[in-house]
Amino acid sequence: MNRTIEFEKNTKDLIDDLKSVCANYGLGNDGNEFKIITQVFLYKFLNDKFAFEVKQLDNKLAKAEKWEEEILKYKKADYDMLLMQLSESTARLQPEHFISYLFKSQNQARFADLFDSTLTAIAKENSDIFSVKTDGGEKIMLFENLSRYVIDKRDEFCKALINKLVHFSFENIFHEKFDFYATIFEYLIKDYNTNSGGKYAEYFTPHAVAKIMASCLVTEKVKNVTCYDPSAGSGTLLMNLAHAIGEDKCTIYSQDISQKSSNLLRLNLILNNLVHSIPNIVKGNTLVDPYHREKDGKLKKFDFIVSNPPFKLDFSDFVEDLKSKENHERFFAGMPNVPKAKPEGMAIYPAFIQHIMYSLNQKGRAAIVVPTGFITAQSGIEKKIRERLVEKKMLRGVISMPSNIFATTGTNVSILFLDKANTKGDIVLMDASKLGETVKDGKNQKTVLRKEEEERIINTFNEHKAVEDFSVVVSYEQIKEKNYSFSAGQYFEVRIDYVDITPKEFEAKMKTFQANLDELFSQSKTLENEIQKKLKKLEYAR
Repeated sequence: MNRTIEFEKNTKDLIDDLKSVCANYGLGNDGNEFKIITQVFLYKFLNDKFAFEVKQLDNKLAKAEKWEEEILKYKKADYDMLLMQLSESTARLQPEHFISYLFKSQNQARFADLFDSTLTAIAKENSDIFSVKTDGGEKIMLFENLSRYVIDKRDEFCKALINKLVHFSFENIFHEKFDFYATIFEYLIKDYNTNSGGKYAEYFTPHAVAKIMASCLVTEKVKNVTCYDPSAGSGTLLMNLAHAIGEDKCTIYSQDISQKSSNLLRLNLILNNLVHSIPNIVKGNTLVDPYHREKDGKLKKFDFIVSNPPFKLDFSDFVEDLKSKENHERFFAGMPNVPKAKPEGMAIYPAFIQHIMYSLNQKGRAAIVVPTGFITAQSGIEKKIRERLVEKKMLRGVISMPSNIFATTGTNVSILFLDKANTKGDIVLMDASKLGETVKDGKNQKTVLRKEEEERIINTFNEHKAVEDFSVVVSYEQIKEKNYSFSAGQYFEVRIDYVDITPKEFEAKMKTFQANLDELFSQSKTLENEIQKKLKKLEYAR
């Protein structure tokens, strides 16, 4: 078995083992289970990352049979110097924070308290780099007291967790890159990143969609760029974007109303070597109170923006505030109407599109997942937004995706690409709706794109190719002539195939058509008579 494949299996086994522990103590499918699983997994990852790095700094530790015992020989000043040499992506740990220390101490009284205090001490000591902020200025720490989620047998619960961690190590896999960690992350959160009937839909964006968005945005080498998602969720779009650019060549910014999503995004950043961006992860309401600003107080402008915003959400409590003069420029097309009977059906995504347009810098690019209905709507806010995109010459293209590309929603989606430097036009409109194969995903059906289909979409879009019944390349003027429609199908040429036939062949075809029609009419008359007979036999039952 390939080493990486074997390690991937072992990592998934560890995750399953942690879930089993939770289930054994009554926390299976509990609302707090994801906190325990993700935080304990992260504790293990950071512990092993620390071990990996200190061994690179001191050969004695690398050669030692038990590095934890060797490091105890350090004088305090030497230990502090060792910590100073660690990369910023590595948590600063004290010897009493090591998993091996907890393992040796598991039989002492009130072990659960030791377990909790260890995690919270790590979180406090590393709060500056690993804490997520709220828009109110509070810090969401890396770890919390986990044993409190267990009603009784707290010590036994924490022992069980530690015993699952001690015989596993990440040390030999830190050289792995994005694809590996993306797979692990998806497996880790697969049971926790769903809407679950709540107001806020934390949908996991399919990797195919995320890859297409990133690959069509990043078409040349760049560095020192900013990447932003105003509704980041667990960060799938941002991770794909950062990978396309280079994790060391970009800085991530995000905001999301969900605390759970912000915590998952933090985990994603840690796994993908983007720890330097964690201070820019904000839990808060992007539309009402956008957090990221310049020193003069104006909203920050970004190089790249990706987003899969919530399509519908009850925003009725904030509509009036967002209609204020302060927000007039940002929400130039206005705010969506609030359905009186069903406020949760408010189409909130047009507000996010407007916010994204406002948040692009002069050469900025964006990719946004939108309902396909947006690209052809004949009135309202949607139409105003499309008109502005054309008038301001910042449209790059649209890719209409296959139906059910998201298993969690039946809404057909398209990807809207913006480019403020695309002033000359050359806009690619693509209909990829016929691609993919349908597979079962739990109780739902979803469409999965094959790798070659992904590449076809990306290459056609980036190479500005016009392909019959698949893509067109149009100008801003052509879009105006089509009443600002962004649908590729409305620009496809209608083909009429002419076939040369003799008069006799034509007469024969017409006779066949006539005979078929006569037969159908005859059947229709027979059915009509039968129906009449049946109706006459019907009587009212008294």
